Amino acid sequence: MLATEFLSELKAILRDSHVQVEEDVGHPLGNSGRVTVYPQSEEEISNVLMYADNHGKKVTIVGGGTKRGFGGGTEVADLLLSLAEYKGVVEHNVGDMTLTVKAGTPFQSLQEYLAEYNQTIALDPIWPEYATIGGAIAANDSGPKRFRYGSARDSVIGMRIVYPNGTVIRSGGKVVKNVAGYDMNKLFIGSMGTLGVISEVTLKLRPLPKYESLILLSFQEGKMEEIRAFAVELLDSLMEPTSLELLSPSLSERLTGNHAYTVAISFEDVESAVHYQENFVKRIQPAKTNITILPLKEARAFWRQFYTIAPNGRESGSSNEIEAALKIGVVNLDALQVIKASHILQDAMNIAVEAHGGLGHGLCQIYIKGTGEEVVAAIERLRQFVIPLGGYVIVKHLPLALRQKVEVWGEKPSYFFLLEGIKTKIDPHSTLNHGRFVGGI
Repeated sequence: MLATEFLSELKAILRDSHVQVEEDVGHPLGNSGRVTVYPQSEEEISNVLMYADNHGKKVTIVGGGTKRGFGGGTEVADLLLSLAEYKGVVEHNVGDMTLTVKAGTPFQSLQEYLAEYNQTIALDPIWPEYATIGGAIAANDSGPKRFRYGSARDSVIGMRIVYPNGTVIRSGGKVVKNVAGYDMNKLFIGSMGTLGVISEVTLKLRPLPKYESLILLSFQEGKMEEIRAFAVELLDSLMEPTSLELLSPSLSERLTGNHAYTVAISFEDVESAVHYQENFVKRIQPAKTNITILPLKEARAFWRQFYTIAPNGRESGSSNEIEAALKIGVVNLDALQVIKASHILQDAMNIAVEAHGGLGHGLCQIYIKGTGEEVVAAIERLRQFVIPLGGYVIVKHLPLALRQKVEVWGEKPSYFFLLEGIKTKIDPHSTLNHGRFVGGI
C-alpha cells in the first residue's frame, strides 16, 4: 500500500484528479508506475521532478505509450509521468515556417493543424495517431521518408527541457539560423528521456507538397544484384525520391498482395515534376519487374497503413505470441543484405518476419513474431550477421521479461564513458527513465 504521506505530497503539487493510483501495474512491457501523474503545465512538471529527485523516487516518462516496450529493465517505477494532458500549439509563425508546441501533442493532430496552412513537419514516426512529438524526438524516431526528410535532428531548432532537479533550460531558439557553438538540441534528441523531460519543441516546417505519388517496383525473381543495380542508377541520377525503401516479400504481400521483394519509391513535388520522375523510373525499369504507380490519395493511404505495421506499445499483446521490433543500421546499400537475411531467417526458423530498409540511408526495421525463445534466438542471429558489416542492432519493442535477457542496445560503445559522465552530471540520482538508454543508463 502506498504511503499516505507520498500521495498527499503529490496532491499538494497537482490536482487530485491528476494523481492516479494504479491498482494493476503488472504490464508485460514494464515501464509502469505505482502512481501516474498528469501535469498540465511546465511548472507542474518541474515541481513533480523536483519532488521525486529530492525524495529518491524513480520516474518513468510516457507520452502516447507507443514506445512502452522500448528499453528499460524496470517493471514499476514510483511515478509514471504522463504528458497526455500537456499538449497544444504554443506559437506558430506561419511566415517564418516555425512551430513551437507542447511535447505531449499527438503527431497526427499537429500535421492536420498544419495542413490548413499548407505546411508540414518533415518527420514520419510510427503510429502517428498516438505518438507524441516529444516521444518521437526523445526516441529519434523516423520512417522511410527519412531519405529526404532527414531525422529529428534536422527538424528541431529549439527545445525547453526540465532537468531531474526541476530546473528548466532552453536549447536552441525559435528561428532557423540560430546555432552558435555546440548544438545542445542534439544532446537530448534520441536520449530516451534519460536526461530531462522535453516540455516544448520548436520545429522548422516545410511546405506541404502539392502532389505525391508512390511507385511500387516488384522484383519477381528476387535477385539482389538487380535491385542493387537499379538503386544505384536511381541514386546516381538527378531524381529526388522522398523514399527508396525495400520491402521484404512477406511485408510486400501484406501491403500490396504481391509476394516479392518490392522497392517503394515516393516522390513529392508539384504534379508535373512528380510525373517527370515517374517516367524516368519507367525508362530504367529492369526486365522481369512489375511496376505500379499509386497517385496522390492511394499513395497517402498506403503510408497510413505502413505506419501501423510495427508493434504498438499501447497494447499488451497476446500471451502466446511474442512481438519484437528491431532497428538495424548499416551502410546504405548493405540494407539489401539485411532484408534478405531476415527473409531467410523466417524460412529457417518457426517465426514470422516482416522487414523494410532504406537503400539511401541504411536504416532497417525488422518485425518478428514467434515464441519467446525463437524471437530471442532470431535477434541474436541478426546481430551476428550485422556486426561484421559494421552495423548495429537496437531492440525497439520487446516484452519486459525478454528485455531483461537481451542487450537491447547491444554492447557498450567505446564512448560509453562520455554518455555515463553526462548522465551522472545531469541526473546524479538516476531519477529519470532509469536503465532506458545505452548500457543501462
